[in-house]
Amino acid sequence: MTAAKTESVEEICLVTWEAVYRFVYFKVQNREEAEDVTQEAYVKAFPYLQKGKVKPEKYVSFLKKIAHNILRDSWRKQKRRGMPVSIDSLDLTDHAAEDPADSSARRQLIEQGLARLKEEQRTVIEMRIMQGYSVADTARRINKSEEAVRVLQHRALHTLSGILADIDHTGEANTYE
Repeated sequence: MTAAKTESVEEICLVTWEAVYRFVYFKVQNREEAEDVTQEAYVKAFPYLQKGKVKPEKYVSFLKKIAHNILRDSWRKQKRRGMPVSIDSLDLTDHAAEDPADSSARRQLIEQGLARLKEEQRTVIEMRIMQGYSVADTARRINKSEEAVRVLQHRALHTLSGILADIDHTGEANTYE
């Protein structure tokens, strides 16, 4: 290419549009939006390109940078505005305040189930799930290997699941024999 001052808008577009469009499309994954952003990038870039402020070999990278800035600005605006939500599409029962009695009963049920686990299993569940320790930290604290902690946790959760399924609302274990 020759100097930017002598190049026409059409020549610049023919040489660079595909690379710029592909870059934008990769970011947005939407044809219409990619076309709009690509077009806006050219509109913003042409004054600089035609004045020779950008070397011809840097056209594509310059246009990509402008497109990236346009996308970033757009994403920031969307983030500030938040996502539009239709009130009709909401299931208000999902967002209703939970009944404290239900929460208390559920907590009591879980505590009963935990009490029926072996001590080692209960310790692993408490550390990993309730206190949020990592596998490595839990293993260090109970002097077991990480693999042993994973196996204990898996077995404890499986056992707890069975115990909770067997407990009825009175807190007594059902016997089906």
